[in-house]
Amino acid sequence: MSVEQQVTDAFRARYGSAPSVVVRAPGRVNLIGEHTDYNDGFVMPLAIDRATWIALRPRDDRRVALEFLDFNAQAAFDLDDIQREGKQPVEYIKGMAWAMQQAGHTLRGWEGVVAGDVPIGAGLSSSAALEMAAGRAFAAVSGIEWDAPRMARWGQRTENDWLGLNTGIMDQMISAAGQAGHALLIDCRSLDFEALPLPPETAVVILDTSTRRGLVDSAYNERRQQCESAARFFGVVALRDVSLAAFEAQADQLDELTRKRARHVIYENDRTQRARMAMLAGDAATLGQLMNASHASLRDDFDVSNEALNIIVDCAREHAACYGARMTGAGFGGCAVALVERAQAADFADHINATYPQASGLTPSVYICEAAAGAEIVVGG
Repeated sequence: MSVEQQVTDAFRARYGSAPSVVVRAPGRVNLIGEHTDYNDGFVMPLAIDRATWIALRPRDDRRVALEFLDFNAQAAFDLDDIQREGKQPVEYIKGMAWAMQQAGHTLRGWEGVVAGDVPIGAGLSSSAALEMAAGRAFAAVSGIEWDAPRMARWGQRTENDWLGLNTGIMDQMISAAGQAGHALLIDCRSLDFEALPLPPETAVVILDTSTRRGLVDSAYNERRQQCESAARFFGVVALRDVSLAAFEAQADQLDELTRKRARHVIYENDRTQRARMAMLAGDAATLGQLMNASHASLRDDFDVSNEALNIIVDCAREHAACYGARMTGAGFGGCAVALVERAQAADFADHINATYPQASGLTPSVYICEAAAGAEIVVGG
């Protein structure tokens, strides 16, 4: 049964009628451009065909009532008195309501059922999917025009200011603005974006290591502080403003750790721009080489990979149909992503399922995915 059917059936069972609105918002995988978003840089994610779904109907009051099927939990809050209470899933919806009201919008209450098939904690942005699905729901019942960059900013505020997570804008932006069959090159400073078609006859395959990030907030914030320190050294707002030539000319004046962190970000921005050219040319081989180089940089300079990610990337590259593979997401566990020949994608998946457990002792999950549309109203609206 599809997730859409699950939330629709659960809504009907709970409320005795069909939902008047059904929305979905996808998770994402990032092809290249990692840890560049909070440095005002460039990223190249695609929305995946796994999403968070909400079946709902508006209320006549200012209350929001929710059932989370995936957690067997219920929650409710009043739009006139939103309070922070831990980091349960409902906090992402509260945070969106708070951010939208802070921006001056009058929201209407609603009640609904929430479920999704984006793996949680795997680095595929299940949280951004929930935020953007909530944004779609609030916009639908409150008569607010959908504006993807603005909604993404509110999602980022939810993470930064409501939940205290010092994250960038990429996840919300691709969940809000994704286009079927395409990746998006996103400028994380301006939020301008360009849709880029995947190279012909290729497939994107997500490789879940079955390891999870755990408590890495401190490591993430540490990387961010190191990048900000490097930007101050170069006298710029963010590392996206440092050219390769400027970095190479002054790199030896930085301490070794800051130099490595800055080198990753500056070269990753360059790799992402070169990946754009490869995609416009339909050049899967070059795109794959850039993905490989990105993984090496994340492993060696930014130090955010782990043993399982390195093993699964090595397993992927052993297969003749693989153009390139790299860890994706914040790191320290979660998923890798591979670009492979579409005709051999199933055989490639079999290869990972056979070789990764032998090398790691872990059981992977492999998703051959399609580039999907961003957040949308599926029913009603």
